[in-house]
Amino acid sequence: MLALRTTPWPLVAVFTAGYLPPYLLPTTVGRLDTGLPLSATQAGAVGSALLLSSASAGFLLASRVERAGARALARFGLALAFLGYGAASLTTAVPAVVAGAVLGGFGSGTATTVAATRIAAERDPHRASTAGLLSVSALAGAVYLTVPHLGRSHGLPLAAIALTALAVWPLTGRLPAGTGTSPAARTASGPLPHRRSGLVLAVTVLCWSLAQNSLWGVSGRIGLTQAGLGDAALGLVFAVALGAGLMGVLVAGALGPRLGRAMPVGAGTALIAGCIVVSASATTPTAFATGEIAWNTLYPVVLSYLIGLAASLDARGRWAVLVGSASSLGTAAGPLAGSVLSAQAGYAGMGLVLAGGLLLVAVPMTAVALHTGGRPLLPGTIRRRGGTPAALVAATTGTPSGAVPEVGAAEQPVVEIDVDAPALAVRGAYDTAGPRQAAAAPGPGPG
Repeated sequence: MLALRTTPWPLVAVFTAGYLPPYLLPTTVGRLDTGLPLSATQAGAVGSALLLSSASAGFLLASRVERAGARALARFGLALAFLGYGAASLTTAVPAVVAGAVLGGFGSGTATTVAATRIAAERDPHRASTAGLLSVSALAGAVYLTVPHLGRSHGLPLAAIALTALAVWPLTGRLPAGTGTSPAARTASGPLPHRRSGLVLAVTVLCWSLAQNSLWGVSGRIGLTQAGLGDAALGLVFAVALGAGLMGVLVAGALGPRLGRAMPVGAGTALIAGCIVVSASATTPTAFATGEIAWNTLYPVVLSYLIGLAASLDARGRWAVLVGSASSLGTAAGPLAGSVLSAQAGYAGMGLVLAGGLLLVAVPMTAVALHTGGRPLLPGTIRRRGGTPAALVAATTGTPSGAVPEVGAAEQPVVEIDVDAPALAVRGAYDTAGPRQAAAAPGPGPG
């Protein structure tokens, strides 16, 4: 269970505002297609532009959160999200909708960057990330249940995102104003640790997110055109699927590090591949609902472990932001890639291609999880030569996994330090305890 007293709820709220646009991608793209003079591929391209703008914010701001301050950057991002998405929801002019979506996407990406950076600094990043996924899944499910009853306007999902950003704004007052001048920030300014593992994780997570969102971006059209669902029934399926995702997040939070990270990442990705095949090839409402619900149950579980894995590579959160931005790139390309693949190979063929790609990337992701899955570490005052902070191996049990970067033997060699110890005294150099004459020479005690 998530510990209510230790969960950073303002940070979870910012996480929710930043992650909501990808969760609402099917209804956003679907309504751009039906509510504006856009083709399915053009609507997918608008969704990709929105998410690409979000990813660019992460790459630009990954190293600037500490200097600018989490509070200021979060407010800046939420303001852009409110203005951009709000403007796009109020107009039917396609250029204005695209511009607003891109502006709002940059704002969402800024909020996500702040959340990822601060989550990596938490004592238990996995707990914070699962709480954020729980929150965004619940909110997205509520939107999917509500929006179909409010009309067919393209602006309803965009307005929901804008209002969420506005609602989260007051909570940013509890975020730190700035940490760039703190001792921790000054001493942690060294190069990125675990570069090879981080790079492999970033590339594979990009492909992982691309596969997920290629299907997610066209799931609405699969349900309507291939599975024979109506608009309200489709919204209900998505809401139930996201509700199942809530259960998955709760299970992931309860398990925590007990299973490690390798098994949830590797086996979970393989199971997701099977769910994608079922969902993409579904021709009945039952098959479609089964695939979507099973998929959305597993997706946030694996994602929470990937977020925790990225956070464990660097306590400053730089790898968490960079891996998250790489994920956003894959998410951004998803709607367009799904539209093109489905147009060329059909929905079932697209599902097979995506499943095969997921099985391929599961191998290196699992390898990274195994390589960096060492013992939990605690922040220490020991520093290696050159000023780069080191860490002390936890001496107590119950320390949450991923509290700080975990040390891989190949990347953090152990340095032996020679200490000159005094030689042990010989037997004749000391006497028995007790008073003796000041001028008496030391000698052996009584036999």
